[in-house]
Amino acid sequence: MLRYGLAGLGLVAFGAAIALHQPTAAGAAENPKLQATAHLYDTYCAQCHGVQRNGKGINTVGLSVQPRDHSDTVAMSSLPRAQIVKAITEGGASVNKSALMPSWAGVLSPAQIEDMADYLAYVCKCEQAK
Repeated sequence: MLRYGLAGLGLVAFGAAIALHQPTAAGAAENPKLQATAHLYDTYCAQCHGVQRNGKGINTVGLSVQPRDHSDTVAMSSLPRAQIVKAITEGGASVNKSALMPSWAGVLSPAQIEDMADYLAYVCKCEQAK
């Protein structure tokens, strides 16, 4: 019985962690494209970049290089859009960043990659910072 109780707690904790990022995704709810891209982020990016989009995903334990904090307005605003698109398309090594970030060109369409760049600008509130 204790085993199931702990498993249940794990599911509750996981659900709470997912719910924590909802303000980011909820704000996208009024825009279907942002909402769809938030779902893609949750599926492919959150494991490393975190459900809070802060670079603290569950796969970061033991990494020598921490993933980028997509919620950091200052750092994200300093990146050219072309560099963001290239990093997503070709992987981190293509922009002299971690080789652990894979290329997503085989998974995401060019349009989805462009949408992800838009979504990252939304997440970091980069457009509001300008």
